Amino acid sequence: MFRGDGVVRTLPFPEAPPWRRFTAAPAGTGGGGPAPYLIGPAEADVVNAALHLRRPLLVTGHPGTGKSSLAHAVAAELTLGRVLHWPVNSRSTLHDALYRYDAIGRLREANLRRDRDGAEPGIGSYIRLGPLGTALVPRDRPRVLLVDELDKGDVDLPNDLLTVFEEGEFEIPELSRLPEDEERVEVVTADPGERVPVTRGRVRCGEFPVVVITSNGERDFPPAFLRRCVRLELPEPDEERLRDIVRAHLGDGALADTDDLLRAFLARRTPGELATDQLLNAVFLRKGGVDLDADGLLDAVLHRLGGAV
Repeated sequence: MFRGDGVVRTLPFPEAPPWRRFTAAPAGTGGGGPAPYLIGPAEADVVNAALHLRRPLLVTGHPGTGKSSLAHAVAAELTLGRVLHWPVNSRSTLHDALYRYDAIGRLREANLRRDRDGAEPGIGSYIRLGPLGTALVPRDRPRVLLVDELDKGDVDLPNDLLTVFEEGEFEIPELSRLPEDEERVEVVTADPGERVPVTRGRVRCGEFPVVVITSNGERDFPPAFLRRCVRLELPEPDEERLRDIVRAHLGDGALADTDDLLRAFLARRTPGELATDQLLNAVFLRKGGVDLDADGLLDAVLHRLGGAV
């Protein structure tokens, strides 16, 4: 396709890998449903323990072992709807994950309506529940909440989560202070177009959500936090599991004439240095007719993740 010679061409784009298709179909599919998520029976038992105990599942492992994908697999297999995603960074706070109140937006709208002799805007339209707050909305079936890379957050964030995880509820002070004739207010959630009623400013779950917390092991968590989690360490997939993963994503014939790629991946892999999706990328390119033996191309696809670039 691209030749780098400055000549303009109009060419059809090749089909994207199944895990890079952004259509109405779920991510990681070819249009017929999610690709299987493969873990061993021992790891599946740990997941089930967390489900039965209604405890957060703390998932650790090297990059590319499928930590984040586990949350989507649980939601898909148990038909629990769209995964609520909270990507944690150094600026993340518990308050933002629970809800946000746009006081400035409400004041601006109130001034505009006052100039037009209109009614004051309701407060509910200016309160939006975050991913954690939405997960705690009472429902018949629990939602799945992915707390991604908690170890990148502030050192106090795990302790901040303890009370919410233990009590399964939180308060919105802006609503609890309203007069009695406004005790029930509809607020916006993290789900597009959804509004839910909140009474006296308190949100309390009916079923504790399925909470999947991922960590890259960059920092230790407090014992009090660890005590309230079920811990799962995802191992690097062995050769047999790698073959199963390639087959699940790219079909039964995907492994034909790709043994050399599998051997190259295993030879280059040291803990944390390569991710499974890099092998999938290499196999997909080979099956599409790309010559991976060209200068530097295989190195570009199977580049190591740790150390200097």
